[in-house]
Amino acid sequence: MLGARIVLAAMAAEAAMAFNCMSPATAFRSLSRVHSHPAPRSARLGLLRMAGGSPMAAADEKRREGSADKFALLFDCDGVIVLTEELHRLAYNGAFQDYSAEINGQPVNWSVEYYDVLQNTVGGGKPKMKWHFNNNGWPTSKLGGVPSSEDDQNRLIDELQDKKTEIYKKIVNEVAEARPGVLSLMDEAIKTPGIAVGICSAATKAGFEQVVNSVVGTERLSKLDVVIAGDDVPRKKPDPIIYQLASERIGVPPSRCIVVEDSLVGLRAAKGAGMKCIITYTESTKDQDFYGEGADAVVADLSQVGRFASHAD
Repeated sequence: MLGARIVLAAMAAEAAMAFNCMSPATAFRSLSRVHSHPAPRSARLGLLRMAGGSPMAAADEKRREGSADKFALLFDCDGVIVLTEELHRLAYNGAFQDYSAEINGQPVNWSVEYYDVLQNTVGGGKPKMKWHFNNNGWPTSKLGGVPSSEDDQNRLIDELQDKKTEIYKKIVNEVAEARPGVLSLMDEAIKTPGIAVGICSAATKAGFEQVVNSVVGTERLSKLDVVIAGDDVPRKKPDPIIYQLASERIGVPPSRCIVVEDSLVGLRAAKGAGMKCIITYTESTKDQDFYGEGADAVVADLSQVGRFASHAD
């Protein structure tokens, strides 16, 4: 039987069993034709072998050019590759404390519960802070009183973001590690001709690079087809522009792209770009109605891929 080690076709259990008898290309084409629709949480995954190459390597470039049928696997970073939500929250609170940020005499501090709301409402660091301050009042800080002009507000946001990134880098170096199954899935994809592989994150480049360099590793990164950070695009998720840009750069139409995300914000970005989306949920997103918003599969983590794949070989 043709080997199949990588997730990608989200279906009910009966469909997944049928996928195990398909070639990888046939299975992937089948998924690309599936319309997004609510499916039971017990949905199983059809599996297929996929890969991409490095846009910087001539051999990999030739390999991709020689592929008649090309598909793409695009990973979000925070929450998908590594569980960073709590790390980000701690870094934001550290920045607020460093800048003595207070609203009506109360220190700015984001609780776990409140940060979950932010994560599932607004994409990107600066937009999160602007959303919070616009809805709760702008703070005084060591820069002075409440910023009265847009320029002063932007300056405060910029400085808070820089401090947050500085703190975040230190935390990442100490504690960050990959979620189960994600790097093995990425490695299988990289090895297989005809599949482009990339990472598309809403995080700023400085913080994003720290995570991917520490967790994904520079050697693996050099083999990816596309890597896009939040400040490479003018609008943050749930705007689909980051995935539209990825599709353009790798030359793969949206209908042949599958995104791995962890939140409704990311799901909406993927669906807005016309792509299939697999959700690997986190503790803060596990109760969201992903299927109701068009997710093609919902799994606890990507280690499930290995268990299903063993039945396909």
